[in-house]
Amino acid sequence: MVLKRKQHNRYLAIGIVYIATIISQAMTDDPRFAEPIPNVTVALGRDASLPCVVDNLGTYKVAWIHIDRQMILTIHRHVISRVPRFSVTHDNAKTWLLHVSSVQKEDRGYYMCQVNTNPMISQVGYLQVVVPPNIIDTESTQSTVAVRENQNISLTCKADGFPTPKIMWRREDGQQISVERRKKVSVYNGEQLNLTRISRTEMGAYLCIATNGVPPSVSKRIIVDVEFSPMIWVPNQLVGAPAGTDVTIDCHTEAYPRAISYWVYENVMLLPTKKYGTDTTENSYRAHMKLTVRNLQTGDFGNYRCISKNSLGETEGSIRLYEIPMPSTPPRATEMKSNSNKERCVSMARWALPQFAAVILHCFLSGTLSFAQN
Repeated sequence: MVLKRKQHNRYLAIGIVYIATIISQAMTDDPRFAEPIPNVTVALGRDASLPCVVDNLGTYKVAWIHIDRQMILTIHRHVISRVPRFSVTHDNAKTWLLHVSSVQKEDRGYYMCQVNTNPMISQVGYLQVVVPPNIIDTESTQSTVAVRENQNISLTCKADGFPTPKIMWRREDGQQISVERRKKVSVYNGEQLNLTRISRTEMGAYLCIATNGVPPSVSKRIIVDVEFSPMIWVPNQLVGAPAGTDVTIDCHTEAYPRAISYWVYENVMLLPTKKYGTDTTENSYRAHMKLTVRNLQTGDFGNYRCISKNSLGETEGSIRLYEIPMPSTPPRATEMKSNSNKERCVSMARWALPQFAAVILHCFLSGTLSFAQN
């Protein structure tokens, strides 16, 4: 019994010494960082957190510093910075989290986690703030521009953001863009789009689109108006119609700015009435003019003019309306069939009555034919 008690006391003493040694070592170990601060990427306006994990902190204090601003943010659990978006939390173990709410561009940069040992120890992490693209209207082409046909024009689109946005151009109607001496592309990349000797077919809306991998992408719509004096094309310059009927004549025009178009007969402008019907269908810079003259009389035949004018010029087309005879009514068809199905005599000619009767009599007297009138 005495021997067992001595062995028990011996083991107890060894255990106490071992525990004391561990505690002593723990108390004498200096603080150290358990892991590096990760680099963090966050979108503008979102929240971010940077962790600092410290072993053996003991009674020492952890401080956070924004190096780029040379600003002390927090010490221990206290916020030093006057920027209310910064805060700090501790998990009661060894992790100290620096929180940045509603991150702004100026929050980008290096952050230092520092422990006030002697000498001081510290480590650094980086907060990257990405910013979606934004088109700078004051440095870009205005929303609507005008240019004379066959002249040159440059469209500019500037955007900021982080990373630096890329700019591409498209036509809203899906048509190709003419660049570099009439080379055609569906998409053009670059801040400046140069249109050389622009034509009316290139008129319309152009889209400048800015992207940098941070949603959302943004775009600006720029309308290009190509100005030119009116042109007229007349499909039929000679039109014939009988008296007493209605007739429609037409002209096709192209002009920009939008033209004033009207019809003239014997130097008098024609307005919509019971006698005249006018209609104009417009599509972009094109227009289709129609004039209907009702119940044609002798005085309605002659030269009609379609006129188109805008601020850049005036042009006209001419159509001559002439009278033609009223077509006669065709006769009814008569068919004569053979009873024996071996012969058939059909008359479709415009015979006078005596001629027609003679043919019928000849066929009937032959005895082989009968006839039926439709």
